[in-house]
Parts: sequence; C-alpha cells; structure tokens
Amino acid sequence: MIGQDIIDQFRLILGDKGIVTDASDIAPWLTDWRGRFHGQAAAILQPDSTEQVAKLVALAAQIGVPLVPQGGNTSMVGGATPPPDGSALILSLRRMNRIRSIRADDNLAICEAGVILANLHDAADQITRRFPLSLGAKGSATIGGLISTNAGGTQVLRHGTMRALVDGIEAVLPDGSIFDGLDALKKDNRGYDIRQLLIGAEGTLGVITAASVRLVPAIAARAVGWAGVRTPTDALTLLRHAESHLGDSVEAFEVIADDGLGHVLSHIPGARCPIQTRTAWHVLIEVDHDSDRQPGPVERLEMALADALAQGIVVDAAIAANEAQADAFWRIRESLSEAERAQGPALQYDVSVPVARMPAFMTDAAAAAMRAFPGTTASSFGHLGDGNVHFHVRAPAGTTDGPAWIAAQGGAINAFVHDAVVAAGGSISAEHGIGQMKRAELGRLSSPARLTALRAIKAAFDPQGIMNPDKLIPRPDEG
Repeated sequence: MIGQDIIDQFRLILGDKGIVTDASDIAPWLTDWRGRFHGQAAAILQPDSTEQVAKLVALAAQIGVPLVPQGGNTSMVGGATPPPDGSALILSLRRMNRIRSIRADDNLAICEAGVILANLHDAADQITRRFPLSLGAKGSATIGGLISTNAGGTQVLRHGTMRALVDGIEAVLPDGSIFDGLDALKKDNRGYDIRQLLIGAEGTLGVITAASVRLVPAIAARAVGWAGVRTPTDALTLLRHAESHLGDSVEAFEVIADDGLGHVLSHIPGARCPIQTRTAWHVLIEVDHDSDRQPGPVERLEMALADALAQGIVVDAAIAANEAQADAFWRIRESLSEAERAQGPALQYDVSVPVARMPAFMTDAAAAAMRAFPGTTASSFGHLGDGNVHFHVRAPAGTTDGPAWIAAQGGAINAFVHDAVVAAGGSISAEHGIGQMKRAELGRLSSPARLTALRAIKAAFDPQGIMNPDKLIPRPDEG
C-alpha cells in the first residue's frame, strides 16, 4: 500500500480539492463496470489541467508510483481498475471536462479528456454539427477513455472508429513531458505517428489530456427502421440490398438475436417489439440525410424495405413514425448489455470477424458453444456492417453464484470462443480493448512478432512500467 508521505507529495501539487482519500468516496471507482475486477487505491488524483497532470506523472516517475488513468470507468475489460494490492493510484481526468473550442467552419472540436460524450453531442448540436460516435454509455463515457480504447459504437459503418475521428492529441508521456499534437494537420510526415500509438493504447503509453475531434454536418432528417429476418445471412443480404438502394446514407445497421430482444422486453420498462412478427433475428437500420434532398430518408427506406419484403429477404418491417419512436427503437439496441446483465450470469465477448464470415460465425459458434458446455445458452448481436460481434454465453438456468460459475467455466469457455474467432480470421477485441480481462488470451493467441512489437513499444515509452500496470501488454508467461 502507498503511505501517507507519498500521498502528501501529490497533495502539494493538487491541493486538498484535487485529491480524494476517503475510502467511501474511492470505493465506487475500484470496480469495473461489469463487477468482475476489484482493486485498491489509497487515493484518487484529480488534476484540472494538463500542467498538473505533467507534474503528477513526473513525480510518479521520480518515486516509482504506478498510475491508473480513469475516465468514466465504463471499461468492459477491467482496463481502468487499479491493481488489487493497492500499489497504484487512480489518476482521474473527470475534472478536465472543458470543451476548449468548437467550430463549425473547420468541423473541429478540441475537448479535454474528461468531457462526457453526451455533452460533446449537445455542444456540437448547438452549432448544427454532430460528433458521429455513439454508444450506450454516452452519458458517462469520456473522450479520453474513448480514445484510449479506440471505441467503436453504432456508427462505425459510415464514420469509422475513434481512430478515424481524432485529428490531434495532447498527452502527458510517462516521464512527465507534454506531447502537443493538437494541430489537425492533414499531412504530417515527421516519422512515427505518436498520435496513432496513443489511440487504443489503454493508458499504457501516457495520459491523453485533450484531443481535436472531427465533426460532421448535423442530420437534416433520418429514418429508423426495424426488420425481422430469418437468419444472419438474410441480414447481410439486407445490408447489401440497403447499400445498393441508399448508398452511403446508411448510418447504422445492427443485427440482434431474438433472445437478446426478449431480455430487453423482460427487463427494460416500456420496451416493446417494433414489429408484429417475432422472428429469429432482427435488424435495426438508420438512414440519415445531412441535406434536404428529396425523396427524404423515410421514403427511401420505405422503398428499400418494401422491395426487400417483396424479394423475401425480410419477414416483417416497421419504420419509426416519429423521433420518439425512433429513440425507442434505438433504446432496445442500447439496452442489450444492461438487459443481459439483469438476465443472469454470462460471459460476454467483443470480437470481430470478416463481414462475409459473420453470419456463419453468429450461428455456428453459438451452436458449438452450447454443445461444448451443456446447459448454457449462447447468442450474439452486433454491428454487421463492420464485422463486430458481441457474443454472449449465459450460465445454465438457475445459476445463482455467477462468480463461481465464471471461475469454474470461464477459462475453458474463453479459450473455446477465442479459438473460434481466430479460426474465422478475426480479432478477440473489436472495440472494448484488452484491459486485464483479455491480456493472457492476447498473449496465447498472438504471433511472436506482434508480442515483440507491443512489448518493445511499451518499454520504449514507459521503461519504469508506471502507466496503467498489468493492462494490455501480456506478461512473459502469457505468450
């Protein structure tokens, strides 16, 4: 554990307002969102400027105290949870929540790391722009955390992951120096791209303090539809059909197994199935226009879905009649993780496979998992257009001790699912990161070249190993 003398050194930089030492105030930040990982920390450091972050990191490097950067603590893989031995301090960026500038003329916002995603959405809306990344945790996830995990969300099909939306980064490196890369340069050939190394590094190479992020024109009109299909193969056929009719105005295309929908209907108040016919699989599709061109998105989506119905691609379909109904459709999708957690113990996998192989993976991997682990149920939902699958294996009915079931079966199920992903040419992490939950599996399944490069980059940036210890980089005995 870290003693009072060390905490007092950090207090000299932050003052009393910038440091939390009360155990009850620290407690909510010691456990990951899913409740799987639990840590200890003697204090939470809460800087309010990049200069304070630089001083904190420099001091940490000098005295050898590890730091765990934390934003909204919405990590799905334990990426922001401190070690259980209390050897690290939490470095919270939540006080650094200013939008330094936001301009419509260059479609750019400069945000500090603690800006909550929903607040950036609101600020962009005020200047008739939008930030085209959204996810269920938008009310608590922060820009710094989203960049550090290279978050995806529901709009990757059209706009890409966070990596594609970041034009510049300001960060404090592990020696306390400030990397000032906020200028949004289209061309910059000064060697290694430090910005891209920091994106997706999960706080292991430094602390992101601010970023220049790309905005796009506000939506002039949108149409949100729900379609019932027989199989994921039909869902992919519908996606290609929609693209041929609607072009790049397809903003999102989500596929959901019917049992996932059932969990939402059971556990989320006010949720209802958008179509009359319950099918084995469902598709949520959004079509957006950023201009007033005609016909509008509703008419265009109606024509595309009508044609799909006539061809037998779709069993039943509905288009939201108004914005409230459109939001209700989306609430189903955004509530899937919450409903899954309420349903009972489960192992959740955020993986990617090539889009063409995704339909077969969604059905075959689920069937194989249920055969291999009798009593379990398995299904998936995901961003069909970019090949990202959220694949869940649920404990047998009646399981009351989730942690015990995970301890007994988790290792074998993890290996089974991840082996299936690799066999399909995919990745064991699509958008949630590696954190500590997938670190050993990354080591087991990665090539020697990948592991050598990861470890070399980490050692070059952070030779003392003080930045977010035991995250992302496999240990020597893990590959």
